[in-house]
Amino acid sequence: MGTRYLIDSNAAIDFLGGMLPEKGKQLMLTVKPEISVITVIEIQSKKEIPALEMLKYSAFLRACYVYSDITETITDHTIPIQKQYGLKTPDALIAATAIANGLTLISRNEKDFKKIANLSLINPWHI
Repeated sequence: MGTRYLIDSNAAIDFLGGMLPEKGKQLMLTVKPEISVITVIEIQSKKEIPALEMLKYSAFLRACYVYSDITETITDHTIPIQKQYGLKTPDALIAATAIANGLTLISRNEKDFKKIANLSLINPWHI
């Protein structure tokens, strides 16, 4: 089985908004979309998305496999990530979800995620 990816909110929003460079766009078109429930919440609560655009985001969310449970394994990864790297809970949960499920995280948030040990990260803007 090939590499599997967890898509962060910013990557999904950049992709759906047509802002990604061509290589990032191609990556997003070829992956089976997997997201955290945190991403669902962040996308659906984003105020700047007009109602008609939200239809596109809703279709994307329906096509995704959503990690909606915060399992014991995810919790066991989240706590040390927060303590060691000082991430806010949503970002720590996203990173922990990727690590716990053997996923590569697609995110432009290199500042927070790049430093986390055992987290495989790809920035769709820098492929």
